[in-house]
Amino acid sequence: MRKLAALAALLTVPLIACSANTTGTATTGTTSASPGKDSTAVGFIFVGPKDDFGYNQAAYQGSQEVAKAYPNLEVITAENVPEDDNAARVMNSMIAKGAKIIFATSYGHLDAALKVAAEHPDVAVVQQGNLITTAVPKNAGTFFGTVYEPVYLAGIAAGKATKSGKLGYVYAFPITQTIDNINAFELGAQSVNPAAQTFAVSTSSWCDPAKQAEAAANLLKQGVDVITQHQDCTATVIKATEAAGAFTVGYHADASAIAPKGWLTGSQWNWGPLYTDIVKTALGGGFTGSKYNDNFRVGYRTGENPFVQSPYGPLVDAETKAAIEKARDLLKTSSPFAGPVTDQEGKVRIPAGTVPDYTTIEKIDYFVAGVVGTLPKS
Repeated sequence: MRKLAALAALLTVPLIACSANTTGTATTGTTSASPGKDSTAVGFIFVGPKDDFGYNQAAYQGSQEVAKAYPNLEVITAENVPEDDNAARVMNSMIAKGAKIIFATSYGHLDAALKVAAEHPDVAVVQQGNLITTAVPKNAGTFFGTVYEPVYLAGIAAGKATKSGKLGYVYAFPITQTIDNINAFELGAQSVNPAAQTFAVSTSSWCDPAKQAEAAANLLKQGVDVITQHQDCTATVIKATEAAGAFTVGYHADASAIAPKGWLTGSQWNWGPLYTDIVKTALGGGFTGSKYNDNFRVGYRTGENPFVQSPYGPLVDAETKAAIEKARDLLKTSSPFAGPVTDQEGKVRIPAGTVPDYTTIEKIDYFVAGVVGTLPKS
């Protein structure tokens, strides 16, 4: 198991009582909190709104699981926090309100999170999604789940459902998470439909409905009949796909309600248990020697996966479900990227018989054979 960057030697945090929720405004972003009688709290920042049918909704739901698990602990949340210096200002405002544990939940919040951690050595600052390879403050770290595993399973559903052999993938930026997911989706589809191709289109935004609608329309014009995505807000692409009579594979959250006919399945986050365990670790006296003291990843191979596969739609048949169940069992000891894996140019990147570790997978910077699209040259 790959474990993440140093999240060491911290605090013993006392629990406190708190009363009913109130709302307020942070430096940037909308913040809500339960006012406590003392100065201990846990803060969560989200890059988008908490009701986006996607990434931020899943993270917000996880924060509320922490509130349920620790009803006497003040939980502060901030929505629409940009991935720039404003994120540091929002986190600092939470610390001023007593936060001793901060969750920075977006990929682009890393630099701000590390800056805040360096300025506040008594505060645990955990960032969601990055792999840190350089020295960082001992009170900082990152975590994530190997979500490309259920994305691979969803690719099986897509490969079985497509009639055209053309799958679509609307993604934001060519970061390791999106590259891994696109590749895993195509590899899953290939495992049951070797001729399947995945057409990848970037919007260069985590949530821009206009760009999402344009990307979906262009994919549909090309004959794509199954569309999935790696966007923070997912409703626009799903609604456009459903309106066109095509199939949808979801991501981040269960959005089957807005695609009652074309929904196949999806990958959704279940952050509550992991968030709660991180808080428990901090409240217990610190992170030294804990599993969060290094590069931390969880998935099917670790048995601690912070995600679930979304419910099946009405058109997913028994044969497809059986294929997915069989593949899920294999992923407990293997990987979507078990070799041989070949890139778009035909070069073998992962040899036959090799099961790459989590760190290797997060450094993938190429599209696999079968993906149609290009990545920017570094």
